Amino acid sequence: MSVTSIKKVAVLFGGYSAEREVSLKSGIAVTSGLQRAGVDAHALDTAEYDVSQLRGDGFTHAFIALHGRGGEDGVMQGALEQLAIPYTGSRVLGAALAMDKIRTKQIWQSQGLPTALYRIVTPNHFDNAIASDIIADLGSPVIIKPAKEGSSIGMAKVHNVAELETAVTAAFEYDNEILIEQWIEGPEFTVAILGDEVLPVIQLKTPNTFYDYQAKYQSNTTEYLCPAPITDEQRQQLQAYALKAFRAVAAEGWGRVDAMLDARGQFQLLEVNTVPGMTEKSLVPMAANAAGYNFESLVSKVLALAH
Repeated sequence: MSVTSIKKVAVLFGGYSAEREVSLKSGIAVTSGLQRAGVDAHALDTAEYDVSQLRGDGFTHAFIALHGRGGEDGVMQGALEQLAIPYTGSRVLGAALAMDKIRTKQIWQSQGLPTALYRIVTPNHFDNAIASDIIADLGSPVIIKPAKEGSSIGMAKVHNVAELETAVTAAFEYDNEILIEQWIEGPEFTVAILGDEVLPVIQLKTPNTFYDYQAKYQSNTTEYLCPAPITDEQRQQLQAYALKAFRAVAAEGWGRVDAMLDARGQFQLLEVNTVPGMTEKSLVPMAANAAGYNFESLVSKVLALAH
């Protein structure tokens, strides 16, 4: 599909999630990029705009630039399906599964894809004895992740039972299911997917404990190596893992798969992002640029894949 044949595009951004501030930046960047590409694009903050009005307002397509809950988890996708408006990225199932780190890992395990050992806790199934058992089972340190948050929100690295109890209690503010994952010591990578194309691998380097919210959006010390300084064999293996991992959770259109290289030299998959950031520090535009796409051609390609 040619984007020049698309009449009027709603760039949906902002919203109510914990990632609202990042989404505001992504939405403005995407809208500007589409407009430079000659598309009649309009930025609509879903915290202020009722999407049920889209058809009445003449919109023919939607570009989803919402991060986190309500935009990246299948909710907005379902609303657009009901309105019969073509939209970018994953469908309802893919968005919902990829947003859930626990179900994502369970699917990957069923497909024989490599991912770190983990445990799941809920408010009704977590106490000092369980915390002690988890540290004994997974070793120390471990990393705490709310099951359905993005941008590293609610995450923490912990070394002992007391720290684990404190971090899990804090993470329950964001989610009722918490993923406790074995800590991987090694470099972190991300692989962007655009249609059927796997873009160049990026290595992330940060002096922070891990690639957290501050490292992603606020730090000037985070380094991005693109293409990543790995062997051709490693690159091919990681790209193959990423594409299989992406498709395993029914993701489509575009997105990003994060992974790490452990101390044994084995890649371990972390998560899938179905609506990755599109800010000036974002990774998909960086990888796309290395593959020959400028920002306008990137957002145009994402929009062209809408259905």
